[in-house]
Amino acid sequence: MDLINRRTECTLLDGVLQAVRSGESRVLVLHGEPGVGKSALMDYIASRVSGCRLVRAAGVESEMELAYAALHQLCAPLLDRLDDLPAPQRDALSTAFALSAGPTPDRLLLGLAVLGLVSAAAENQPLVCMIDDLQWVDRASMEALAFVARRLGAETVALIMATRTADPEFTKLPTMEVSGLRNGDARALLDLVWTAPLDERVRDQFVAETRGNPLALLELPRDLTDHELAGGFGMPSALRLSGRIEESFQHRLASLPEQSRRLLLIAAAEPTGDPALVGRAPPRLGIGVDAATPVISDGLAEFGIRVRFRHPLVRSATYRSAPVLERQLVHQALADVTDPDTDPDRRAWHRAHAAEGPHEDVAAELERSADRARARGGLAAAAAFLERATMLTRAPAQRVDRALAAASAKVDAGAFDVAHDLLAVAEDGPSTDFQHARADLIRAQLAFVTGRGSDAPPLLLKAAERLEPIEAALSRTTYLHALQAAVFAGRLAVGAGVVEVAHAAKTSPRPSTPTLSDLLLDGFVANFTDGYAAGLPVLGRAVNAARRDASHEAQQFLWLAGIAALHIWDDESWDAISKRHVELGRSAGALAELPLALSSRAVMLTFAGELAAARALHQELKTVTEATGDSLATDPAMSLAAFCGNQVEASALIEATARDVVRRGEGMWLSVAEWVEAILNNGIGNHQAALTPAVRAAEQPDLALSAWSTIELIEAAARGGASEIATGAVARLCEMTSASGTDWALGVEARSRALISDAADAEPLYRDAIERLGRTRMRVELARTHLLYGESLRRERRLGDARTQLHIAHDMFGTMGMEAFAERARRELLATGETTRKRTPAATGAQLTPQEEQIARLAAEGLTNPEIGARLFISAKTVQYHLSKVFTKLGVSSRSQLRTASL
Repeated sequence: MDLINRRTECTLLDGVLQAVRSGESRVLVLHGEPGVGKSALMDYIASRVSGCRLVRAAGVESEMELAYAALHQLCAPLLDRLDDLPAPQRDALSTAFALSAGPTPDRLLLGLAVLGLVSAAAENQPLVCMIDDLQWVDRASMEALAFVARRLGAETVALIMATRTADPEFTKLPTMEVSGLRNGDARALLDLVWTAPLDERVRDQFVAETRGNPLALLELPRDLTDHELAGGFGMPSALRLSGRIEESFQHRLASLPEQSRRLLLIAAAEPTGDPALVGRAPPRLGIGVDAATPVISDGLAEFGIRVRFRHPLVRSATYRSAPVLERQLVHQALADVTDPDTDPDRRAWHRAHAAEGPHEDVAAELERSADRARARGGLAAAAAFLERATMLTRAPAQRVDRALAAASAKVDAGAFDVAHDLLAVAEDGPSTDFQHARADLIRAQLAFVTGRGSDAPPLLLKAAERLEPIEAALSRTTYLHALQAAVFAGRLAVGAGVVEVAHAAKTSPRPSTPTLSDLLLDGFVANFTDGYAAGLPVLGRAVNAARRDASHEAQQFLWLAGIAALHIWDDESWDAISKRHVELGRSAGALAELPLALSSRAVMLTFAGELAAARALHQELKTVTEATGDSLATDPAMSLAAFCGNQVEASALIEATARDVVRRGEGMWLSVAEWVEAILNNGIGNHQAALTPAVRAAEQPDLALSAWSTIELIEAAARGGASEIATGAVARLCEMTSASGTDWALGVEARSRALISDAADAEPLYRDAIERLGRTRMRVELARTHLLYGESLRRERRLGDARTQLHIAHDMFGTMGMEAFAERARRELLATGETTRKRTPAATGAQLTPQEEQIARLAAEGLTNPEIGARLFISAKTVQYHLSKVFTKLGVSSRSQLRTASL
């Protein structure tokens, strides 16, 4: 039957196919209520893909908990191109599809692998990927599909998906709403399927109640009597549309012979559509071969090379209308004919649905399935297996253990509401101290991931204290997580800030052979309980350990180790640790860590005056967060804007940060915003405006940030006429810098002392600061020292000496791109009588888009197209597409020429 009144939709779909045939990629999500015609439109696409390769998949409600079920459907025909992928991507996909054993694949690495696979498959002809019933696709597949949809570029791939309601993962993608037919078209369709005389009032009522839903118009009239159709009396009361359609199918099912209904129930309970599997189960229930005939005759399902239902609602109606005992018998039959070696997880799932009550053997099998799912990266599937295992467990203590394991898995999978319910199940049973502590820990993890910072520190602290007499190592790790959560929470922490956590952790038993986490914990505890000098030696050992420790534990604490290096004024270690953190995040696929690693590294490069490199990392950070859907409360853009003197951008970011972090409970970023505001105003010479935010930030016990803010406070107060505030701030700063003793610390200390000294005492201090800072990577601090020294000399009327220092500062700031500071130096030079042209910010790389500039920089560094694609979460083909545009815009013809091109 031709589609009625779908001209607009068909035109749009034809445009998608035309674009793909012309070498572009397209993504489209069709959404609408059940029966409205989404599947018919998908069939329309399938009928018009000449010249393209077509692969199809569909979500199945009963398969939602099986990891990568839908993705495997889609990718199975393309696996002949698996060897074309880079090794990490190939291994991730093979592990996810259980083709080989390996470490748990990172979800984004897996998404990149699928992107690479469809790109490779589309090399010779355009590829059209269609996924129907997206609302029933398993979570692991959903995340991978969302990743691919966001990152398609120049792959000649169309990704078309149909769903009842748009998942949050897909809200920002191009969508097309499929609505009911207009009244005239709805009447025309009704006339096609109902040829007998029909009362006009009944026709109008059908059209009104179905709202033009095509499936409802086709199915509902079948169940009404001639009397109802003739007069319209006794028409069913209005129900939710999908319920009415399903009810219609249920009436048709009721008219089938018992064996036919049971055969259809077997097909509904086994979502693979494998005719061999569905064919082996019926004899176990005494169902004969002729049972399929009435089903086929009524058009409810077809049994061919694949078992297919007329509509997903037929499957749903079949399964839901069956008595529980019937379902259990069918699932048991399917479990009996499912191979335990080749498909153990599906067999376990069928056995679980067949169980009449608690069943330890089945629960244990589900636990093993959870382990396999977790190893493949199927966190949602693992959580579902564990949740079902909990429900099948009779022994109270074991039920608590499984409920806690399921709750923890639900947290990992992002199912936070269900995690809360499972914690309640665990708390209903008799619990040991360890189980109580584990429950506290899971609850704290829930608080941290759902509202990072504010509520998490006291919950983590409670868990650590419970664990201390039971499992000391886990207790100490939990104390460190509590400390990290308190650092994030900052002034917004509820009930336990860093000082409270440090005092609680001080008495925890220390191991004879401390790990990196032990050293970090002991160092920060000593810092917050006994003072800066007390924590310095242990934090120094922690920083050294972080530079050489390659263990998994070290990777998860590299951010804190970088904070420790910054806190003890060790610029070389901060450089090394931040660089390693990024490298590990990229190479090991630890993409959950990458945003924080990139942010930390970009700030380090900003202090080093490498603002162009910091800006490139910021662009990469944006790419990562767009790919992951995650975000930081703030990012390097704010500090970059302040250092560059971009007042409009910096002010907007400061305002947005202050607004967002209160909602998220991450008070640390309030201090960051205040510090940035102080830098911005000091940069333009507005010291009075810098004073207030610097005071607020310096008062907080934030690691490292209080020191940075104190530096800004000293300059703002000394130059803004608040000498007493400046003197007190110098005293506080010197308690840290004198104990640290590094060139960075002592250089900043000397400059700070110079700011509150008279001219005679200030000069040797400035010279000492310049000498010490010149031996560090901190080029920004060195340039600012030359500027402050030059300003001081000008005020003493030593104009020649002042010009020397101011020229150095002006040139350094200009080279680094710190335009506001450079302008401040220029104004000082003018005041000495020097003629200096005002700098015009260079339009470096302005002809390239941000993504083109990223690709050009990485290509200039020697990375291959697949390596660039892996870094930026795009396919190698898209990299080549953008690189060809870069060559044209820059007038170069080879990658080697990019190294000397102006980027």
